[in-house]
Amino acid sequence: MTVLLGLLDTAYGRGQGTTADTAVLGRPIPMWDPHDLEVHFAVEAPNSGSSAGRDRNRNGRSGTLPAYVRRPHDEHLAALVEAADEGHSGMAVLVGSSSTGKTRACWEAIQPLAAFGWRLWHPFDPTRADAALADLHRVEPRTVVWLNDTQQYLGSEDGERIAAAVHRLLTDVSRSPVLVLGTLWPEYQNDYMPLPRPGSPDPYPQARALLAGRLITLPDHFDHIAIAKAQALAGAGDRQLAHALQHTDSGRLTQFLAGAPELLRRYESADPPVRALLEVAMDARRLGGGLHLPVGFLEQAVEDYLSDDEYDDLADNWLDQAFSDVTSPVHGRLAPLRRVRPRPTRRSSAAETAPSHAYRLADYLEQHGRRSRARLCPPESFWQAAHDHLTPESLINLADAARIRHRFHWTEQLAQQAADAGNTDAIARLAEIRRMNGAEKEADLLLQQAADAGSTNALIQLAVIKDRAGHSHEAEALARRAADAGDIRGLGQLAEIRERWGDREKAEDLALQAAAAGDTGPLVRLAEIRELAGARQGAERLGRLAARAGDTTALVRLAAIRESGGRIARNEAQRLYQRAGRVGNASALARLAAARETAGYQEEAEQLARRAAKAGQSFALVRLAEMREAAGAHQEAEELAKQAIEAGHRFALIRIAAIREVGGDHRGAELLLQQAATAGNPTALARLTELKEAAGDSEGAELLARQMAETGNPSAAARLADIREATGDREGAEKLALLAAGC
Repeated sequence: MTVLLGLLDTAYGRGQGTTADTAVLGRPIPMWDPHDLEVHFAVEAPNSGSSAGRDRNRNGRSGTLPAYVRRPHDEHLAALVEAADEGHSGMAVLVGSSSTGKTRACWEAIQPLAAFGWRLWHPFDPTRADAALADLHRVEPRTVVWLNDTQQYLGSEDGERIAAAVHRLLTDVSRSPVLVLGTLWPEYQNDYMPLPRPGSPDPYPQARALLAGRLITLPDHFDHIAIAKAQALAGAGDRQLAHALQHTDSGRLTQFLAGAPELLRRYESADPPVRALLEVAMDARRLGGGLHLPVGFLEQAVEDYLSDDEYDDLADNWLDQAFSDVTSPVHGRLAPLRRVRPRPTRRSSAAETAPSHAYRLADYLEQHGRRSRARLCPPESFWQAAHDHLTPESLINLADAARIRHRFHWTEQLAQQAADAGNTDAIARLAEIRRMNGAEKEADLLLQQAADAGSTNALIQLAVIKDRAGHSHEAEALARRAADAGDIRGLGQLAEIRERWGDREKAEDLALQAAAAGDTGPLVRLAEIRELAGARQGAERLGRLAARAGDTTALVRLAAIRESGGRIARNEAQRLYQRAGRVGNASALARLAAARETAGYQEEAEQLARRAAKAGQSFALVRLAEMREAAGAHQEAEELAKQAIEAGHRFALIRIAAIREVGGDHRGAELLLQQAATAGNPTALARLTELKEAAGDSEGAELLARQMAETGNPSAAARLADIREATGDREGAEKLALLAAGC
């Protein structure tokens, strides 16, 4: 195949200006890779799994392009291409900021010409200007001349000569039709097009004449029509567009898609201070910090992100230099950290107002941090900086994050700081912390304080406490206050209280009010209450009402309850699952898939499981894989597990490995865990550690545990310490426990 491509390259010329005069310039359009023509590599959607490996061009680079969204400038290009195919030479230069889709638009526009034998010539070697000047006179009919980054031709020392040669090409009937396509940034257009002042030199007369009437301006963002088209393509399965739509609300989809890979490269190759700043921002965002991070927070938090050696090697101005590096933009005006300038006349809410000097982390790096740093706990400097600099809204979220990570002293300090700032929800959160610590009276006082200050969260919490204590009338009054204050959760609480009083009509009315306001939860909960009370008809009617409001959860929950009954109840459960499945409920589809597998209808089961995975329930494929594994169909089980990983279930192979281990196939389990570990799942490494220990390979187990601890995940070391403690190896257990603790 390589030899064939080489022969074709020789036959058609390499498009680089160094071929003999007898060679034909350019190559047939289908032989070109758009990335070789400088279409930006687009970021791949996360969790694309093995499909990413299949979408590679002949150079081994990831070559997946998102579906193309046509915009008004594409119609201008299409008319030009149609005229070219009908025999009329033409030229267009697309003008737009970096990464606005100029080159991609040109590539898409010429695709109809591929079917009619057109070639494309990209003058490039030894320089673009040299190649163009040397060979423009040899361009033959039905050739696209690709002048991407047109400033490198027209702005060169020979730019005026090149402009004149292109003009000759376009007006030479003997070489017609040809199509010349180029791209420019607006600043270069502003250089070439203005007339000089009288008496001043005119550096670009040929370029100005060539470009006149041939410039097509691209917007730097998608308008609402283009966004709607992108959403339709995303809904049809384009993961890259869906990913971009999810992570940018400015309409700058092409900038996001083009810039993200470079952002990731910048992060991964950054010097320690730059990398540390980005990791502070990543941790802040993934743990609930605000969008705009104050410079004081970043400066204070970064210290513990540097090792002792890295800190000792810092220059005196290291922080200024790090901020300079980290704010340097990549494609499409994206920067790893972007300076945020608040508008003094446009303030919405305290939660959204940017500090006077703050930075915003690029969306793609934020998501990368959420994945790559998910199991890491920030160091002390992070929590102290958050305490000293972040807003109460951020502090509430970080207090929860600290609690989950067993940093209980920071949990209370952060919540207290937010409460001291007067945030009523923080006072309610502090009450929860006090209650968990056993200080119930203090918790009640704090809740009452927050409720009196207008916190509907506190009102709801108090209503629940009073209701559980049997003070239903007090609970109703509190829930009513929350509802009257605009918190629709109060309606749900009222509905449940009325249901327990036996006032089903009023309960239903309140639940319907909540559903009309956008919360179908009360209908779902009432349906469950009635189902468990034996009122099946009433329960199903409420389930249908919830489904009509767009929530099929009640139908699935009712079906799950009925599954535990007799044959008739189980048949009713399947009917409810089918009803919910018809409108795409992922859980219902997953249950139906398992039922069909049990009944022996494997093909139908797989179809249902794939529908469930597409609807967001990747566990359906995992469950199917487990059932196949248990039946001895190991290869099918592995394939289904890999499909589940592609659909977003990271633990699919680990679950299949567990089944093999129980069945005594330790080697098979180890192979699957190695696959999962290679795919980046740290839990697989922890399980491999345990397998090695069980097999008597203590040295190998300890090596793996140490490697994981050094990369910020001490779970394997902690688990291994427990195992050795249980076997009486206290010395080994203590050593591993210290490793897990980071000592």
